[in-house]
Amino acid sequence: MRDVTDSLVVTHRHTETQVIEVKHLTKEYKGHTVVDDLSFNVAAGESVALWGPNGAGKTTIIRCILGLISHQGHITVAGFDTKRHSTGARSLIGYVPQEPALYGSLTVNETLALSCRLRNLSLDLVSETADLLDLAESGRKKVADLSGGIRQRLAIGISLLADPLILLLDEPTSSLDLDTQRQTAALLQSLKRPGRAFVLTSHRVQEVEMLTDRVVALNAGRKVGECASKAFASTWGIQSWLNVTLPPHQAAPAQTRLHAAGYQSQQYGRGVLIRVSAEEKTTALTFLHNARFDVLDFEVWR
Repeated sequence: MRDVTDSLVVTHRHTETQVIEVKHLTKEYKGHTVVDDLSFNVAAGESVALWGPNGAGKTTIIRCILGLISHQGHITVAGFDTKRHSTGARSLIGYVPQEPALYGSLTVNETLALSCRLRNLSLDLVSETADLLDLAESGRKKVADLSGGIRQRLAIGISLLADPLILLLDEPTSSLDLDTQRQTAALLQSLKRPGRAFVLTSHRVQEVEMLTDRVVALNAGRKVGECASKAFASTWGIQSWLNVTLPPHQAAPAQTRLHAAGYQSQQYGRGVLIRVSAEEKTTALTFLHNARFDVLDFEVWR
């Protein structure tokens, strides 16, 4: 990631009520600093993306905001200190993890009902949430039998049961196929409400631009810049990425072959991401085809 601290144009001003305040957050694991003196705020009704490569500390930051792990520094959620009042802070947050842990033996309706009981919420919310998330037709299906997209809708539904002030979304579309990624992003856009804040981690430029107002860029646990989402791609000089969907067993060997051929690439979701210029898009796909990899789908991210 290019360091743009000196050239960054920051357009957002923190004039509204802050619902999340992170001050000098630092987290170390076994002597390794994964979040390094990070500070940022999120206003009521604002949507903020935490952007950065793998290992930038995004998921660790989310877990610190939730009060799930110890850390140095200070975090408040709507005035609750997450170290002293983590339960109060979490009561205001809906959380969608990257890989939702759900009971495969329960049905969709049973899962929603269990979540309501655990939070002392009305069971009327089961049908209301199922209708809101288009889950009614899947209500009697067991979680183990659901597609990835429906599972993710269910996880989002669980996060919304208590009508949270804040939604924390950790790579909400990373494990989905391309069509389901688009559908899930559109669903999240529809869930925005006045006063409800979103904090989203994502690798997808279009997703960041569609769902958020502001981007906090991270690298090696440090904040390297901040800007409005509309200026994100131009500010950071984002090049195109080719998101190629492959059979699961082909992702790792494809990434190895691409790297050996000089392509900047990484495994992502159900395939690989390849950094390409405009003229290299067709060349990269041809390379994979000639190497006998089965390209199931692809999408260009700018």
